[in-house]
Amino acid sequence: MPKSKGTKPIAQNRKALHDYFVLDRFEAGIELTGTEVKSIRAGTLNLKDCYARVKDGELWVRGMHVSPYKQGSYFNADPDRDRRLLMHKREITRLGSRVQQEGLALVPLSLYFKDGYVKVELGLCKGKKLYDKRNDAAEKSARREIDRKLKEANA
Repeated sequence: MPKSKGTKPIAQNRKALHDYFVLDRFEAGIELTGTEVKSIRAGTLNLKDCYARVKDGELWVRGMHVSPYKQGSYFNADPDRDRRLLMHKREITRLGSRVQQEGLALVPLSLYFKDGYVKVELGLCKGKKLYDKRNDAAEKSARREIDRKLKEANA
């Protein structure tokens, strides 16, 4: 069976974009079991409150909830287990050093299929303060108001 080409989004972590400034983005593979892939294809995945960390030279994602596959029976893995992310060793060490030195966080921003494989988009993020969140909300509402006025003027 040929693998599908292109990318197909699965899930996005909107809370991360609200809580963090994304400084850099990286793509990583993820190590999953067969029933987890089937469950992800069904869309039963939650990225809220998950994060990644470097431990013993490996990159792990914690807090990602993949619901058990209904037809999986005893093949199902623990839904909240830690899952290993797949990147080159030098990329992992570079990320680990930036997280440790600069006090940044590694946050999964989205999950998607790319050429038949499940990929994770990781963001190297810096936390937002409350006033930053308020500024973002004000800018968003201002943009909406401008778009609404332009639409009225053109109609």
